[in-house]
Amino acid sequence: MTALPLLYCDDYLVAVHKPSGLLVHRTSLDAHETRFAMQMVRNQLRRRVYPVHRLDKGTSGVLLFALDADTGRQLSSLFEQRRIDKDYLAVVRGWPDVAGEIDHPLERRIDDAEAWGGPMPTGAQEAFTRYRRLATVELPWAIDRYPQSRYALVALKPETGRRHQLRRHLKHISHPIIGDATYGKGRHNRAFAEAFGVSRMLLACTALTLPHPVTGVPFTVRCPLADDFQRVIDALSWTIAAP
Repeated sequence: MTALPLLYCDDYLVAVHKPSGLLVHRTSLDAHETRFAMQMVRNQLRRRVYPVHRLDKGTSGVLLFALDADTGRQLSSLFEQRRIDKDYLAVVRGWPDVAGEIDHPLERRIDDAEAWGGPMPTGAQEAFTRYRRLATVELPWAIDRYPQSRYALVALKPETGRRHQLRRHLKHISHPIIGDATYGKGRHNRAFAEAFGVSRMLLACTALTLPHPVTGVPFTVRCPLADDFQRVIDALSWTIAAP
């Protein structure tokens, strides 16, 4: 892949569809990687871009960049003030409640700045996620102690932006994301990989809604599911209602 699909672009910001498996920017934690979304977008636009939020390497979906430093600071401030709504979809193990809230503080996890020698804060940070169950399925897979295995499609809205928040919160309620090698269940991950030919983490950022950093006019950037994610949805005969 030499270019990322553009979802939105104006004189101040650009949004692209980041595929699963691609880092946002260079990190000492994945020193062997040579491809980064930030560099790819810079090459596409032939101008400097400024990261304002992050998606995990395994997560696909809407990735936003600023096109100048002032806009970057404004967008970063909007994220910090929780004025940007973030919508995600995930496939999880088990059947969560129809709707719920996860209010569970998370210990600070090391990020790039800390890995490069910055101070390491201690203590837990508040973290809050809302979720809705959209669809369920029961498959004839005897993976755990039951003859069948249950899975669900969930819509997620993180109110805070902690590192790996959605992945850690879903593990906390015992419904880990399929394909998550760190917080998930290896046997379920392998079953999906074998059945559907998909070994990625089934988590995607499907929309960001925010006030434009210059005009103040609210707008939404939407992103379709990646083909590999959509293939799983189709195979399970799930339908996602249009927003």
